[in-house]
Amino acid sequence: MRRRGFRNMRWLFIGLLVSVGVTVGVASPDLTFMSTQLRPITEAEWVRTVLLPPFTEETGIRVVFLGVEEPELTTRVLAEYEAGKGSLDLVGDLHGNFLVYYKALKDLSAELSQLEALGDRTLAKTFVELGRIDGAQVYIPWMQATYVLVANKKALAYMPSRVATEGLPYLTYDELLEWAKNIYQATGEKRLGIPAGPKSLLCRFLHGYLYPSFTGAQVKKFNSPEAVAMWQYLKELWEYVNPAVLTLDSMDTALLSEEVWIAWDHTARVKTAILERPDDFVVLPAPAGPKGRGVITVLAGLAIPKTSPDPAGAYRLIEYLTRPSTQAMILQGVGFFPVVAEAAGAVPTGGLKVLADGVAAQSAAPDLLVSIIPGGLGARSDEFKKVYVDAFTEIVLRGRPIEEVLAQQGALLDALFRETGAPIPVPDVYLP
Repeated sequence: MRRRGFRNMRWLFIGLLVSVGVTVGVASPDLTFMSTQLRPITEAEWVRTVLLPPFTEETGIRVVFLGVEEPELTTRVLAEYEAGKGSLDLVGDLHGNFLVYYKALKDLSAELSQLEALGDRTLAKTFVELGRIDGAQVYIPWMQATYVLVANKKALAYMPSRVATEGLPYLTYDELLEWAKNIYQATGEKRLGIPAGPKSLLCRFLHGYLYPSFTGAQVKKFNSPEAVAMWQYLKELWEYVNPAVLTLDSMDTALLSEEVWIAWDHTARVKTAILERPDDFVVLPAPAGPKGRGVITVLAGLAIPKTSPDPAGAYRLIEYLTRPSTQAMILQGVGFFPVVAEAAGAVPTGGLKVLADGVAAQSAAPDLLVSIIPGGLGARSDEFKKVYVDAFTEIVLRGRPIEEVLAQQGALLDALFRETGAPIPVPDVYLP
């Protein structure tokens, strides 16, 4: 009996320790930050060992970073919202994912005003507007990946004379055509590169750059008079594209070999060339068309759940993560580009600065027309890409009538969105 009583007292004592929050050797975190971004093991380790320690040292706030797949974060945020109580203080996710659970997120309009009042950072206006959903600022822009033009400095001598040469010029598609034509007439070489190999990102150039720039939409205006004009333009432009691009999946090698002097591609697919020879290249904003400067942005944001145990602490972490110096650290550490204009000035000289300057100029373009890669297509996302690539093959390479091809492929595109129930992407949603 005495032994049993001792055991009961021991468990009672442990229970009392737990009830008053005493733990042995384990400290509870002050903030829990869950993100679908920076999820790979090496990136997550970098976040924990490099990105977050300065914040903890400065504020005394400890952070647990949880990198998870998109469904887990969405399920967790919605479950905590429905329960009326949660443990997640801050979440990081892509724009398209926020659309699923934005009603569970705090309106950050006041926090955005606080950030802007600091006077040391200028968040890209277009990205801020994307974060405003149903009248609430549901997320603060955090970081981005995108696609740009890269030019060998040898090509600058052939730029159209009306293009300003001070700073980074904002070209139109007509000026890109004239530029490529000038090079061909002077050298006899086709020096423009747009990757069109089997694993290239040609589809992104078509649906996210050309279509919005010429029609104002990725999907809604696929078969339209504006689209016909766009394809006529592309056929003319393709006369000055290096024929080798049909076998190339990326432009870095062609830039280094100087097969091409001007190239469009994802930043990750031109990065090697620029890092190896930073003094030989400039990075330019994508060209603009009649409807604006269409660009694809893979935009990540930071949001505070309505059930966050410490929204004030979460705001302090947002403030830290959007500082120009922190944004530059993220670029150097994991390759995501800043959404803050001043961050380019915080990047050391070299290839990354060349890239950062170009991306910053593109993000600050007054005629920027952001495209978000369509979501909700699930296993049929490849069918979406195929519509655009097949249209390119039939119209540009095989010379089939534009209207005929657009009618055929447009019917497939309409059926795809109807059958999947996928939402119409940005910028289409802004059209009547």
